Amino acid sequence: MGKFSGKVAVVTGGASGIGRATVERLVDDGAFVAVFDRDEFTPIPHAPDAVASHSVDVTDQAAIDAAVAATLERWGRIDILVNGAGIGAAGTVLENDDSEWQRVLDINVMGTVRVTRAVLPHLIESQPAVVVNMGSAVAVTGFPNRALYSASKGAITSLTRAMAADHLKDGVRFNSVCPGTTETPWIGRLLAAAADPAEERRRLEARQPHGRLVAAEEVADAIVYLANPLAGSTNGVSLSVDSGIQSLYSA
Repeated sequence: MGKFSGKVAVVTGGASGIGRATVERLVDDGAFVAVFDRDEFTPIPHAPDAVASHSVDVTDQAAIDAAVAATLERWGRIDILVNGAGIGAAGTVLENDDSEWQRVLDINVMGTVRVTRAVLPHLIESQPAVVVNMGSAVAVTGFPNRALYSASKGAITSLTRAMAADHLKDGVRFNSVCPGTTETPWIGRLLAAAADPAEERRRLEARQPHGRLVAAEEVADAIVYLANPLAGSTNGVSLSVDSGIQSLYSA
């Protein structure tokens, strides 16, 4: 029996990257998982019935509410929420206009708010329960050319602490993970668009203290730890998975 046996999780952005790795870990540990993503989730061969894929854009409250209702109809409860959906953004504060700021904040911040708002009453009903939000190393360490993205992820880390305080008595924990630069489809697109993809990869890898990009599975391990019912005394934290960027570079 896995540590999540009988538990039901919702994972936004679960069709690829960190989200996909998290879904696979939760399923391997016994959970049922509802994936909320604009893209279809490719079934896990050894557990095809453990995952339900829902077409959800986190800017659409009606789609979120419908997917939550379908999850409850199928499994009757929700115990874990992983807010993994988000987008990247590059540029200084001068280089993105109002519409881009609004687009990124609408997905990264308000998307987290919308899904949490829809799921939270059911988490309270299923307590003890947990929410794990997706922060970033840029939320806690200054990075060049990432003003908009840093603002969105800084909001997530602050929001996580505030919600942890608000819902302590409800039996719902709130934590976040703060990955360093991670091998994901977004990074793949960023590299592909670079004038010299090999040189850009070398630069990104050199920025990591251990000289390589963070693996999606490493971030998933941290998410699963925070979601684990045995981590009941871990609340309101931002767990860095960045090979030491925060603790070494900002010291």
